[in-house]
Amino acid sequence: MAEYREERDSLGTVRVPADALYGAQTQRAVDNFRISGLRMPRPFIRALALIKAAAAEANAELGLLEPALAEAIKRAAEEVAEGRWDDHFPVDVFQTGSGTSTNMNANEVIAHRASELLTGDRNSRAVHPNDHVNLCQSSNDVIPSSIHVSACIEVQLRLLPALKKLEDTVTEKASQLDDVIKTGRTHLMDAMPIRLSQVMQGWACQIRDSINRINSSLKGLRKLAIGGTAVGTGINAHPEFASQVVKRLSEKTGIAFEETDCHFSAQATMDAVTELSGHLKTTASSVIKIANDVRWMSSGPLAGLSEITLPALQPGSSIMPGKVNPVVCEATIMACVQTMGNDVTITISNSFGNFELNVMLPLIAYNVLQSITLLTNSIKAFTEKVINGFTVNKETIETILYKNPIIVTALTPVIGYDKAAEIAKRAYKEGRTIKDVVREMTDLTDEEIDRALDVRRLTERGIIKS
Repeated sequence: MAEYREERDSLGTVRVPADALYGAQTQRAVDNFRISGLRMPRPFIRALALIKAAAAEANAELGLLEPALAEAIKRAAEEVAEGRWDDHFPVDVFQTGSGTSTNMNANEVIAHRASELLTGDRNSRAVHPNDHVNLCQSSNDVIPSSIHVSACIEVQLRLLPALKKLEDTVTEKASQLDDVIKTGRTHLMDAMPIRLSQVMQGWACQIRDSINRINSSLKGLRKLAIGGTAVGTGINAHPEFASQVVKRLSEKTGIAFEETDCHFSAQATMDAVTELSGHLKTTASSVIKIANDVRWMSSGPLAGLSEITLPALQPGSSIMPGKVNPVVCEATIMACVQTMGNDVTITISNSFGNFELNVMLPLIAYNVLQSITLLTNSIKAFTEKVINGFTVNKETIETILYKNPIIVTALTPVIGYDKAAEIAKRAYKEGRTIKDVVREMTDLTDEEIDRALDVRRLTERGIIKS
């Protein structure tokens, strides 16, 4: 049987696993919230611990904590930030809406570990979770701040570099494929020719715009609620506490955090996170578009478009030998669809800012960080295994291109729309090239026809005049 110890809080005594660094309030949360089995994400726990370390330093600087006590709290918090004590954060995502259970989980783990660092006995109670670790803080300003800090770190250090790598890879590959001219498509139907480099230029622009949108949302995310304590008034917090904390957080992360200019909004809403989530959703929809383009272009190899070939990464069927599927495209699309669903959850959750506090904070934290992780990892895989690896089937592309009757569009300024439509229908019906039919149905010379229907020229701006 497991061994237990007794821990006490304001409600009484609770039995806690003997080797647990957490205490009574965490155990109550574990007992109360047996809901999903989902725990708060590692980036969030890291951000929370960084805030606790910065708070300890600030409280020492302000003369509110003895230096030795503050140093022990700081060291314990840094160990939590490094992931050393992840197993001691068991609280379910679906918990109290303020995230108080997770804040107290952190306070208790840090207090026990700091007590051990000071005295050699983690149960000595030399460090108090509320009086010392949580000094000048409330869950109501710490948890919103942790969401902002974790999202900023993950976006700046992981997602944006992944997006930039995708943009650069697409741009570089486009430059190598500028000589490939393919049939354009609108409504999934044949349209005028387009260079493959132009198709990919469109992809690169989508990704670049997503980078710019996400960057624009970081300004609001860098503003932190810390210092507002219970309802935004800053009760029981030193007037200089917030500025000291954000200064130290900036030093620890390399991100220029600042105290919010409106604590009441910062604790009652998650507007900045909702804005970020909206941009993540837009990014997801852009990546889906690109991944679907790739899927269509690689469809086949016989009954599809077969314009490009993707790397064969794994067998595609348990029953059909030799089948290979666009598996990374599909995984990427699923990750993006989940991100879009997460945005709905975040948007609805943001509306639950009842009076002075949003009461969906753990759910918002979980979903926004999951979205960042899903986008980052799927984009990395898509860049490496799809964009880097696909090859062009030039023969297939050219066979389709030169039989495309729609290229007669270039002659409409010369022969008129009705005549051009008649030529296109006949070429399609008889399975002939458009040039052959134009020769029969117009008095244009071969030189004029060749010049007007030069497929490279058809991918450039301008009006054809025979």
